[in-house]
Amino acid sequence: MKGHDFDAAHRHLRKHSAMREVLKRHKLEAFAKRTDPFTALVRSIVFQQLSGKAATTILNRLLAYFPKKKPTAALMLKLTAAQFRKAGMSAQKTAYLKDLAKRFLDGTIEPQKFPKMTDEEIREHLLIVKGMGRWTADMFLMFTLYRPDVLPTGDLAIQKGFQRVFNLKQKPDAKKMEKLAEPWVPHRTVASLYLWRVMDGD
Repeated sequence: MKGHDFDAAHRHLRKHSAMREVLKRHKLEAFAKRTDPFTALVRSIVFQQLSGKAATTILNRLLAYFPKKKPTAALMLKLTAAQFRKAGMSAQKTAYLKDLAKRFLDGTIEPQKFPKMTDEEIREHLLIVKGMGRWTADMFLMFTLYRPDVLPTGDLAIQKGFQRVFNLKQKPDAKKMEKLAEPWVPHRTVASLYLWRVMDGD
């Protein structure tokens, strides 16, 4: 995949008044280079409930254990509890990473099948892993697989973005967001990126 078709998304989103104003006021930054599925999921687990700076430090310590800082499932399982602790990983997240590695090795998770799977099938696939929630699965779909029509309704900034763009009195629930975003199909990923930009402007 070459990534998101931003031109097509912009043409589509400009048809809708609420998003048209957002596009006028905000610009999107270039996407970071895509990583392989295992590395992306390792990163997502490390970053859970941590600030970006702290998580980046821990991730770099962890990746230092692997040749060329490229983690593999087999080598992940060989790391000791002491090595994980030295990197700054909690016992809980260590268990999550071990489970992720096992799922890759035993074939429970088969990235080569992702291209033929729907977004929801991939979510269900990933939720098998300990510590993997829907938000993490949505981020994986958006930023690793570049799926074009993902709406991460569990993300607080997305909820606040809807509230602001549509002048709502309170943050909308998932059903309300799905309804409001119907006109954005099939480009809800790019629309979501713009909602984040709206909140970044604070």
